[in-house]
Amino acid sequence: MGAELIDGRAFAARLRASVRDRVAEAAPRAGQAPGLAVVLVGHDPASEVYVRSKGKQALEAGMKSFEYRLPETTRAAELLDLIARLNDDAQVHGILVQLPLPAHLDPRAVINAIAPHKDVDGFHISNVGMVGTGQEAIVPCTPLGCMMMLRERHSDLRGRTALVIGHSNVVGKPMARLLLNADCTVMIAHKSSTNIPELARLADILVVAAGVPGLVRADWIKPGATVIDVGINRIPAPERGEGRTRLVGDVDFDAVREVAGAITPVPGGVGPMTIACLLANTLSAYCHQHGLDCAPLDLDEQDPA
Repeated sequence: MGAELIDGRAFAARLRASVRDRVAEAAPRAGQAPGLAVVLVGHDPASEVYVRSKGKQALEAGMKSFEYRLPETTRAAELLDLIARLNDDAQVHGILVQLPLPAHLDPRAVINAIAPHKDVDGFHISNVGMVGTGQEAIVPCTPLGCMMMLRERHSDLRGRTALVIGHSNVVGKPMARLLLNADCTVMIAHKSSTNIPELARLADILVVAAGVPGLVRADWIKPGATVIDVGINRIPAPERGEGRTRLVGDVDFDAVREVAGAITPVPGGVGPMTIACLLANTLSAYCHQHGLDCAPLDLDEQDPA
């Protein structure tokens, strides 16, 4: 029969609609709409597409969108000065600096220059520390989206065994912390791990963010497990014509689908949730800054005590 498909596009559409409705309710009380500022340094093509999509979806949600496009040669002092001005701007409730940055800029210094309460990517060390200790904080968008989909799939995550493959600061580490905060038994594997297939066969929940096309095979999967594929890899697709490519995840989708209980497709799984969660984080930051109770979705509301 095959695994149930976890439809990230449909979930993201519901989340965006919730954000839009809450913005419409909150803006008259606050006297202004939420404002999202996105800073892009350089001309990375993938980043350009992503920034355009963020701006478009912010406007559709009733927010203000502020875009700052800086040249590749921008000096650190210039970028930090812009961030300082955005920190002080009352019209801006969320700030995001698009990564990756040019090699001469230190991403850690840039991220930690953003005011924590406006850090809608959830990468500031204060937010990272608060998430890691189970406190209320802004959660990185991709792991947040994964948790939302997992909580919709499972009425209770407590006691489930979870394996996260990948230990980046963007996905792997915060994902593991969120699962641990949800009372899962959590394992983390990475490129230096020597027994990943054995660990995967123990997992009720498998989250893969390794950046390796088709890494996870069917014989790694515990029957009935929930598989969240965060990977987005572009590979050659000669069957579509010379020079054509296609997107695949880190999971051998067709084979794994025959063993898993539920699985996210690529594309159409985790990807759409990332920007939807960015909007949700922006709304949450805005509500907090205005003292309003208007957050779009509380993870705890999905997981009965």
